[in-house]
Amino acid sequence: MSIVDWPAGERPREKLLQRGAAALSDAELLAIFLRTGVVGKSAVDLARELLARFGNLTQLFAAGENEFCAIHGMGQAKFVQLQAVLEMSRRALHEEMQSGDALNSPRAVRDFLQLLLRGKQQEVFVAIFLDAQHRVVATEELFQGTLTQTSVYPREVVKRALFHNAAALIFAHNHPSGVAEPSQSDQLLTDTLKQALQLVDVRVLDHFIVAGAGCLSFAEKGML
Repeated sequence: MSIVDWPAGERPREKLLQRGAAALSDAELLAIFLRTGVVGKSAVDLARELLARFGNLTQLFAAGENEFCAIHGMGQAKFVQLQAVLEMSRRALHEEMQSGDALNSPRAVRDFLQLLLRGKQQEVFVAIFLDAQHRVVATEELFQGTLTQTSVYPREVVKRALFHNAAALIFAHNHPSGVAEPSQSDQLLTDTLKQALQLVDVRVLDHFIVAGAGCLSFAEKGML
């Protein structure tokens, strides 16, 4: 049955207008993005197939062009549209962080870091540089590594902090394994960075680990 034959209250677009986006399932939200299905499949059917193929939205968003376009009904145009939506979301969250004290917008910081790092296939280390009022000055991906580790050089971190005239930093990296718990090396790295940055009067406010749908804060865990 085509979506146009569904009861009005069950069609994704009408349901969103009546009840808000939060009331829709992942498949329904994805169906609105897809707009149309393929022969024999509605947009919702196709959305469900995509989610079954990739496992969840996170893995779908992380898919490369070739992998995404290999799905029947998908193509380069849809891939480009999806990447544009994701980048707009990142920029909107980054703007929200920049609009005031980052410590007063913990949800925006978490959401931005999860959207930035979730689904990456290798470890990536990111720094958010803040001024004395904890406003975001810049965000940089400083180091990339392998599936299980990233080499982080404190001297380079200090150089970037001085370059941005930062008064404080928030660090983040991902665990492609999906386990958000910090390792002993994660704790050692954080302590080393804190000590190195203290020498130039720069504070470390937090270190986040993004893994799957989780996002662990060192500050909240009392690990700073």
